Amino acid sequence: MTAFNDESGSGDALRRTLGVDRRRFLSTCTAVGAAAIAAPVLGASPAFASGKGNDSAETGKGNGKGHDLVPAGRRGIILYTVRDATGRDPLASDLPSGFREVFKQLARYGYKQVEFAGYGQHANAPGGNNLESVAGAKLLRSWLDEYGLRAQGNHGFIPGSWPLSTPDLDTFKRHLEIANILGMDHMGTGGDPTGSSYRADWDVAADKWNALGAIARREGIKLYTHNHDAAYGFLLDGGPLDAQGRPTRSSGIRKLEYFLNGTDPKNVWLEMDIFWAHVAQYKFHTYTAHDGSQRENVFDPAKLVSRNNKRYPLFHAKDGTVNATNGMGYDMVPFGTGDIDYTKFFSRVGQKNYHNPMVEQDNAPSSTVPSQSLDYAKIGYDNMAALRDRDC
Repeated sequence: MTAFNDESGSGDALRRTLGVDRRRFLSTCTAVGAAAIAAPVLGASPAFASGKGNDSAETGKGNGKGHDLVPAGRRGIILYTVRDATGRDPLASDLPSGFREVFKQLARYGYKQVEFAGYGQHANAPGGNNLESVAGAKLLRSWLDEYGLRAQGNHGFIPGSWPLSTPDLDTFKRHLEIANILGMDHMGTGGDPTGSSYRADWDVAADKWNALGAIARREGIKLYTHNHDAAYGFLLDGGPLDAQGRPTRSSGIRKLEYFLNGTDPKNVWLEMDIFWAHVAQYKFHTYTAHDGSQRENVFDPAKLVSRNNKRYPLFHAKDGTVNATNGMGYDMVPFGTGDIDYTKFFSRVGQKNYHNPMVEQDNAPSSTVPSQSLDYAKIGYDNMAALRDRDC
């Protein structure tokens, strides 16, 4: 990594590569520099992982010029971000509580879409604590319609059994019915198809998801999987075997890309969490090939999407600030306040009238600031609305 105190101006070049302003750059230089010196073998630096160009025209967000990069009708939020608000007791707080009041507040901010993360809320909220039923879905749909919102997906039930047990199949079909009542085009889950690193297990996962996706398609629903960083690690598919007879080395194929190629594009869809994809870019950049050599293959999230654009109807739009000391490369922050270059990402993937970005922040709820998650939801909406196409 280039030294930060280089008088030739390379510090400014690195700042431009990271895509951050001078104030934020100076605040992160010490931590990044220390990590690069103390632990250079832990992974690619965030500067390298970000994939941002050195051209100053590539920096900045939402300059107020050009066309909206995310059309107004496609600005959404996953309700996991405000889970403390939907779960809040309306009898004990003046803040929005339960689904109906949270929908009302999100609509005020400007959101047009929501993604569910289950159907539970506080027992004292209208409708009671569990709306995971046909009657509950009809109530939720009435509130969505009341505030001009559309449900685009849910992180819900995916059968654990394979081959499918009858109870699992029945529950899966009930969730598809709920999705249709809510008007969703998509239904998914927040977990990987498998936590394994081995080809055989991903083959089984592909068979299962192809079958589930075919069931969902018959009901008019696109089934999707949402993934964190581990799914972008390298598949172990060759080389010497371990004591259990399993491969220990990789051909350089990433697990989720293998799954993508092994599933039917008519049945299986994906939702990229852009933050975790950038964490994967930082963490999984080198693999041990079948011959034992170390090889580099830096992950490019936008390139993966652009090559498979129609397979990615949904995104989680989650931001992070560079941190080379935490093992992930980034700290999670409200959307639009971090260092991930969303203008560049959305510009590269294109198809802005197809993709549905959902603002998300896992750590938005606060035990000391009850309004924080909704405040961050407002910040996220405003910053998403400010994104402009650089090519315009």
